[in-house]
Amino acid sequence: MGYAAGASLPLLAGALIGVRWRPPRQLVATALAYAARALIASVSFELFETSYRSGGALRAGLSFAAGALVFVVADYALDRKTAGNPTGWALLAGVTLDGIPENTALGVSLTEAGSVALLVAVFASNFPEALAGAVSMQDNGRSKKSVVSLWAGATVLLAVAVFVGRFAFAGASPETLALPLAFAGGAVLTSVIDTLAPEAFSEGGPLIALASAAGFVTGYMLSL
Repeated sequence: MGYAAGASLPLLAGALIGVRWRPPRQLVATALAYAARALIASVSFELFETSYRSGGALRAGLSFAAGALVFVVADYALDRKTAGNPTGWALLAGVTLDGIPENTALGVSLTEAGSVALLVAVFASNFPEALAGAVSMQDNGRSKKSVVSLWAGATVLLAVAVFVGRFAFAGASPETLALPLAFAGGAVLTSVIDTLAPEAFSEGGPLIALASAAGFVTGYMLSL
């Protein structure tokens, strides 16, 4: 329950703050750069490495590639549907698509000890994206109540994804767990490169490099 709340509630918190405060774009970009590198470290040391050790190189590699491919296809379809729509709607849809593999992987990790590194990285990415999305939705005429309600729905959906990952694979062997862990890792890494990194580097300025380094170190240290 704690992991589900920690991973999903930042969406609601970001929306609640976003309807009342307009953060500097550079601040949001710096936070996204930190989150992107923390997620990369978590994918490397928590998801893929665990999958490799449990299932071997072939199983881990194929599952990782499958996760990346599925995300790219789904993201392409989403981009076509949201083309021309307000940015806030695109952000909401994108965060939901990105968050499903992240939160499902978090749930799968709970079948063992649970990944604190992945939890911190997901928390760090969800908050600034919801913050920016809420601001954009208001700019496009949505009421505060409507904006918060939409992000609350995304919060519930991503919390459910944690429970699905946790209970769908309860009692599974390490070899079986290697498949969803690597699959989620491929999807998460692709989402970072496709979504978080471009948003961060387009607005971040010189602090991006430092934030990226700090995010990677945080993700690595929490994986030890």
